Amino acid sequence: MFFEDLHVGMTVETAPTVIEKEKMIAFARDYDNIPLHTDEDYAKSTPFGKLIAPGVLSFMSVWSKYLEVDFIGDDLIAGRSTKIEWLRPVYADDVLRGKAVITDLVERNAKNGLVEISIDVHNQHGELVLKNVTEAIVKRRPL
Repeated sequence: MFFEDLHVGMTVETAPTVIEKEKMIAFARDYDNIPLHTDEDYAKSTPFGKLIAPGVLSFMSVWSKYLEVDFIGDDLIAGRSTKIEWLRPVYADDVLRGKAVITDLVERNAKNGLVEISIDVHNQHGELVLKNVTEAIVKRRPL
């Protein structure tokens, strides 16, 4: 959608995504290789009691589902920023769902605008596990 077609408060929900243990450990070994994500014996000795998913994996699992229902589509020019706040641990076999809301729109120039999208992610127990705010540069309707 063009920038002009969007409005603050537009909302979409993502399909659920399951954090699979094997993928979680493989991702951690490649990108966040710390014992809390890869060593079950170590993880048992922590306050979490078991392995937790890398935060970026948790976010990207939901982000990939968001892209299936994305507000912007082909009118995206580029991402500008993202901020992720991790609030609770995510474990293997957790089921995550996201709710994305357009929270701000800023006209930049005649060619594009800035769209702020906030995503709250809940687990299968309804607990808020992470929050994300992403800014995207979006095409304006041609004159």
